[in-house]
Amino acid sequence: MNEESQANPEPNQNSGDGQFESRLPLKELNRAMNLVLQELKKIIVGQDEMMELLMVGLLAKGHILIEGVPGVAKTITAKIFAKTLQTQFSRIQFTPDLMPSDVLGTSVFDRKSSSFEFRKGPVFSNVILIDEINRSPAKTQSALFEVMEERQVTLEGQKYEMENPFMVLATQNPIEQEGTYALPEAQLDRFLFKIDVGYPTLDEEVLILEGHHGRGHRDVLGKINGVISPEEIREFQDLSARVLVEKDLMHYIASLITKTRNHPHLFLGASPRASLAIMRAAQGFAAIDSRDFIIPEDIKRAAKPVLRHRIILTPEREMEGMTTESVIEAILESVPVPR
Repeated sequence: MNEESQANPEPNQNSGDGQFESRLPLKELNRAMNLVLQELKKIIVGQDEMMELLMVGLLAKGHILIEGVPGVAKTITAKIFAKTLQTQFSRIQFTPDLMPSDVLGTSVFDRKSSSFEFRKGPVFSNVILIDEINRSPAKTQSALFEVMEERQVTLEGQKYEMENPFMVLATQNPIEQEGTYALPEAQLDRFLFKIDVGYPTLDEEVLILEGHHGRGHRDVLGKINGVISPEEIREFQDLSARVLVEKDLMHYIASLITKTRNHPHLFLGASPRASLAIMRAAQGFAAIDSRDFIIPEDIKRAAKPVLRHRIILTPEREMEGMTTESVIEAILESVPVPR
C-alpha cells in the first residue's frame, strides 16, 4: 500500500462474494446496540426515533434534550437507557430553588483535619438524568455550561475532570410555562440532539395498556439488564469516531450549516458546533448500520435533531405558524447532494 492510499483509505473492500468487508470491527458494536434496543423495547412501545437517537448520542459522546408533554415516557425511557449501560447513574430534579452547589458539589469544613473537603455533587456520574431542566433559573443553568462542554468542573481554582463515558439526558415540557425558564441559546447549543417526543398511535397505546396490565405492580426497571460496560462504550465511541467521512460530504455538511446563516426565514443560524455535531452523529448512524463510511442519508437523518434547537425563526415567520422543521426540510432540498 502506498502513502497516498494510507492517507485516504478506501471505505471498504469487496470480499469477492458481493459483500463488503468493513475496515473497522463494527460487528460487536452492532450487536451491543441491538441488545440495548431489545432492553428498551421490553418496556417502551413505539418511540423508535428516540431510542435510535439515544444510541447514536452515546456513540457520538453527545448530550440529549428530550422534549414532550407529560406522560409520553421521556423520563422512563432515559432511566431504562441508563440502566442498560453498566455505568454510574444519577438523577437531578431541577426546581426553582436549586442552587449550583446542589448540582456540582461544595466544600465542607472537616474539623478533624482542619481543612475544607470537596463533596462531589450528583453531576459526578456517567449518565445524568436532569428532569424538567427548564425549571431552574439562569444561575443554576450556567453551572452546566462548563461540565457539558469541557467535561470538567472548576471550583475554587481546582479542576475536577469527569470520567468517560459522560452523558447528560435532560427532559422538558414544552407546554407548561408557569415556573419555567427558557434555556439560554449557549446551553441549547451544547446538546447534540433535541428529541421531540409525540403521542403514541392508537395501536401503540393499546400495547402500552396491555403491557402495564400484564406487569401489574412489579418494578419496571427490575426487568432491565445492563448489557454494555464502560470499557465497551469507550471502545465503541472510538470506533464511531474512526468512521470515514469523505471531503465532499464534509463540504455538504458545511453547505447545509452555511445555508442556515443567510436564510431569509431565520433570525439565528447554526454555529460550527452544529457542523461537528452532524458529522459525529452521521458517523454514529453509519456505525450502527455496520458501515465504516458515512453516506448523504446519514447526514440527512442527523440534520433535524441536530438543528431544530439551534436555529431561531424570524418573528414574522413564527407568527405565520412556520416551524424550524419546515425550514430544515427546505434547506435539505435546496442543497445539492454529492454524487
